[in-house]
Parts: sequence; C-alpha cells; structure tokens
Amino acid sequence: MRISRKIKVLVVDDSFIFRETVARGIGGDLGIEVVGTASDPFEARDKIIELEPDVLTLDVEMPKMNGIEFLKKLMPQYPLPVVVVSAVSDNVFDALNAGAVDFVTKPDGGVVNNLEGFINELIIKIKIASMAKVSHMKKDYTNNQISSRADMNTSNRIIAIGASTGGTEAIFEVIQAFPREMPGIVVVQHMPPVFTRMYAERLNNTCKMEVKEAEHGDVIVPGRVLIAPGDKHMRINKRGNSFIVECFQGEKVNGHCPSVDVLFNSVADKAADKAIGIILTGMGYDGAKGLLRMKKNGAITIGQDEESSVVYGMPKVAYDIGAVDKQVSLKDIPRLIHSILSKR
Repeated sequence: MRISRKIKVLVVDDSFIFRETVARGIGGDLGIEVVGTASDPFEARDKIIELEPDVLTLDVEMPKMNGIEFLKKLMPQYPLPVVVVSAVSDNVFDALNAGAVDFVTKPDGGVVNNLEGFINELIIKIKIASMAKVSHMKKDYTNNQISSRADMNTSNRIIAIGASTGGTEAIFEVIQAFPREMPGIVVVQHMPPVFTRMYAERLNNTCKMEVKEAEHGDVIVPGRVLIAPGDKHMRINKRGNSFIVECFQGEKVNGHCPSVDVLFNSVADKAADKAIGIILTGMGYDGAKGLLRMKKNGAITIGQDEESSVVYGMPKVAYDIGAVDKQVSLKDIPRLIHSILSKR
C-alpha cells in the first residue's frame, strides 16, 4: 500500500504501558508518524485540536468517559478516522455505529502475547482508515424500510453480499430495510472469529429477517441471513432442491478468510441466474472476480457507489472490470433489490 506522506496518528489509551507499546510499535512503520498520545478522551480532545492527526487509535474502556461516548461527541464536530482498540466485546459494534472505521482486538494476556501480529494488523488498519471517508458515516437511513409484496419472487433465489471496511454498518443498512419475506441471504464480512457471531446476534435482534452465524450444512431459506464465520470460508452447494452452506478451514484468499470471492464463485456455479450479488464498501479487490463470474453466469450484480462508500476499494475494482450491472448509493440498494425480485 503506497502512502504519499506519513500518516499522523494520535494514540489514546488509559494504560501507560500499552499506550507506549502501541506508539513504539506503529511508529516503527515508515508510513506512520505518532504525533502524540493521550490517556483519556479529554486529553485526546485537546491534542486533536493541537496536533491535527490523520487517524486516531482509541481504547473503548477508559476512565472519565468511555471511547464510545467520546466517539458520539467527536464525530459530529470533528470527523476523524478512528480505529478502535478493544478487548473481545460487542462494544466494538457500538463504536462502529458511532463512527469508527474499524477495530483491532487487544492481544490476549496484555502486551506480551501476540504483540507482533496485533501491531501489524493495527498498522494495516490505520493505513486503510487514513483513506476512509467519515464525514458522511452517520447519514440517517431509518426511513428506508420496504414492505413485502405478493408478486415478489423468492423461490430458489439467493442474495450474496460481500464487504470489508465500513461493511458492518453498510450490511445493517441493507438488511434492516428488508421484510422477512425475502430470499435467503449469504454474507461475507471481513471480520475476526467470535465477532461474526456477536454481529449476527445484533442483526438478529434488530432486523425482521432471522440472522445467524453460519454453520456447516445450514439450509439457505427465505427469511434467513447467514453470516460467514470469521475464521472459515463459506460457499454454497446444492442438496436436493435446496441450497446449503459449507463452512471450512482454508488458506486465505486475496488476504482474507472468509473470502468474498470464495462465496461469490460458488454462488455463480450453483445458483447462476437465480442469484443477486452485492459488493459493498471495503479495501482491496476481494469479491470483484467472483462478482464478474456471477454476472457472466446470469446473476444480477450491484455495487455500492463511491459517494456512499467508507472505502471505495472493492466496489471500484468490481466496477472497473465490468462486474457490476448497477452501481447505486447504499440507501438505494434495498429498493433496487425489491424491484428486481418483483419483476423476475
């Protein structure tokens, strides 16, 4: 990833040892300059104004004010790309909803174990965050609900969705707009293990469709959304007249496990013109070739546009290679799908 100048980063964490360890670790990268550190949100607020960082790394659990409350106050007044650093907790989804670009899980056992992997992941996500658009992330799509229609064709149809950075909120905006009477949906969101289960449970509690983390052999049925587990690839297959998912361990594809391309390629082969493919915000190119294969096999394909993407990477690559039939704003995707299902 080529960066034209060093990314200025402010590190916010209440632990002195962890704060300094993070600052030293990410500061060793040639593309990053740690311009300061802060022990709480009030100190961070002052240093943001003074130092004008490009990216903020933010602990969730802090004294005086937690990271989520700080984000809610910060983003409307001073939109800034934020990478949350957190223990394993569904608090990260509250942080993403409040405007954070992405998150990294703190290493087990504090700063000793798994430190190198943690620092490397944080560096990558800081660089991605530096290119993210955050000023529009809190647009209100709450009036985007669509109602079921008797003429909507859900028989043996499949909707496949792939996303990465910014995708947790984008996927939510799409699925929460759907009525329960929708074709089965399969989703790959680049996310670590454990968090995919938490994410599925949160969606299940707020959406009309049933949402669960996929398990090997799950049947794809209308009204159900299956989220790929964070440490396994997911593909679809046929069992009699039904579609099922297969979840399996494997090497990373395009740098990811689960990979969008693994899912999309299987949908192209098994569902062909019964499928709708959607590629949403994210860094990189995972899913682009799979979406093109879906299109060539008769599927309708949709890409999120640049204006509504947090990171216009995956949708751009897909669009550039001719994989996208229709490129639209995030808020327009649910109604477009509804229209497609009502016609075919």
